[in-house]
Amino acid sequence: MDLSTYQERAKETDNTAANYDNDVARDVVVALLGIAGELGTLATTYKKYLRDGASYSLHEDHIAEELGDLLWYCAILASKFGLSLEDIARQNLEKVSGRWGPHEAQQHAALDDGYEERFPRKFSIEFSEKDVGGRLKAVMAMDGQPLGDPLTDNADDADDYRFHDAFHLAFLVVLGWSPVFRKLMGLKRRSVKSVDENEDGGRAIVIEEGIAALVFDYGVDHGNLATVPAIDYELIRTLKSMTRRLEVKIATGASWQVAVAVGWKLFRDLTKYRGGTANCDLDAGTILFEPPGELK
Repeated sequence: MDLSTYQERAKETDNTAANYDNDVARDVVVALLGIAGELGTLATTYKKYLRDGASYSLHEDHIAEELGDLLWYCAILASKFGLSLEDIARQNLEKVSGRWGPHEAQQHAALDDGYEERFPRKFSIEFSEKDVGGRLKAVMAMDGQPLGDPLTDNADDADDYRFHDAFHLAFLVVLGWSPVFRKLMGLKRRSVKSVDENEDGGRAIVIEEGIAALVFDYGVDHGNLATVPAIDYELIRTLKSMTRRLEVKIATGASWQVAVAVGWKLFRDLTKYRGGTANCDLDAGTILFEPPGELK
């Protein structure tokens, strides 16, 4: 049975509004409470299985029954909101696939293809830490030339945020996107005025800086992501929402997951060794870290 047919059949047996004189608000609450109640019953059923083990011979039948009741209430609630259960199921699979599906390094090549101003496919960036007038600053260099300005933490409490370009670099290598590095490398796409203004301009740069700050704060609150196997979906949803008007909107949740992990791995290495070299391969979507020469 397909979900559309099931939903229509379920509506024929819906008596949840019978006593409420078509009060839609109370009608919806009844369906919501039905879902909550069935979830409790499902949990109780599994509790009995854990407690009684093999002697609970009807375990699978009861689980199937409770899941069926949950499906009925979901179908009814979808109908009350004018939604299609089939559409909901399809959208959910798309979301889950994007979140947990495979990340392909090549899937974002289109962001860079066809333009005169193309990122190099392989390059190395050297990070170092220097004392400038009694203040520690992070410095980047590419091909022996300075890249960007020396950065401090811009905070009262030292937190090594001066190395936050690690996150921008990860966005570039994993997602094929970084307005910040386009500006630093002199690769803004001036050959197409609208792209230069809308995708590589000040607004896009501000959004990326905001994302880097958000990813940094999230990581700090989660042990610098040293042992966290996956980031929360709420963070991924926020990142995708922040970039929904930019070309990187095509990036999947799985790709953002990789980008955040790669950025934090580089950040941890840079702060551990107080610098080092990031060897970047855009085609492979990887960053290989080398400690400073004397520490190799």
